[in-house]
Amino acid sequence: MKKISVVVPFYNESESVGIFFKTIFPILKRTKLKFEILCVNDGSTDNTLELLIDLKKTHPEIKILDFSRNFGKDAAITAGLDFSEGDCVVPIDCDLQDPLELIIDMLKKWKEGFDVVLAKRLDRSDDTLVKRVTAELFYKAHNLVSDLKLPENVGDFRLMDRKVIDSVRAFPERKRFMKGLFAFAGFKTTVIEYKRPERNRGTSKWSYLKLWNYAIDGITSFSTFPLKISTYLGLLATLLSFTRGVWILCKTIFLGADVPGYASLTVAILFLGGIQLMSLGIIGEYVGRIYIESKQRPLYIIREII
Repeated sequence: MKKISVVVPFYNESESVGIFFKTIFPILKRTKLKFEILCVNDGSTDNTLELLIDLKKTHPEIKILDFSRNFGKDAAITAGLDFSEGDCVVPIDCDLQDPLELIIDMLKKWKEGFDVVLAKRLDRSDDTLVKRVTAELFYKAHNLVSDLKLPENVGDFRLMDRKVIDSVRAFPERKRFMKGLFAFAGFKTTVIEYKRPERNRGTSKWSYLKLWNYAIDGITSFSTFPLKISTYLGLLATLLSFTRGVWILCKTIFLGADVPGYASLTVAILFLGGIQLMSLGIIGEYVGRIYIESKQRPLYIIREII
């Protein structure tokens, strides 16, 4: 009999634990497949771990990976993939914003021969206006500057065949952007569309600053275009300076020299200084990634497997 693995990261989700398992167990039993639920406790500071341990006493299908501290969602998903045993794997959040019933439809597509089944949101009306606009800008910017195209409005919720999981696990990088790694793996893919409900339990752990840094990680992980921006800006500054120099030379020859002011000089210095600082910042992002990769630290540390 085939087996399905469900990977669920938990970080201070005590409000969602009970309703999540109450919802998912009947759905997984309907699949007529063996199943396991890998619960990754990502350094929760509330009683999430205690609730998971209590549930495991009556549900042996639950496997708990307890991190030594908070390592982040991508590390939690990676750990779940590493310890999964199923013929297919479904990463999902526990907030029930992704309809668990879609797992049934995903399995149908998987049995039809698809290696990856993506769950795509039809709209983002439950998000704030700022989040909707920034998400759209991120996907457009990433797909514009990168050869790897990310499917828009697709999160971590998807079904992947075992050969896809084995491919993703082989990627050695420490600074992980899981959406990009899943897309990079490729394989035969299809999409299921759905409307995402509002979150009615718990709160999102993603602040705007975290989302901004996540977007930077996504772009720098799969594109070197930001490094080229420095070259383009340098060429632009050189062209503008040369044009300005020719104009001043012609003006001096034909009209005579006038009393120079400080405004244009100040603007030029600030403009070039800004370009230099921005270029250093872009280079610093990539150097920082090289530094992190060179240390080869583990992606996560498991305190206990329960």
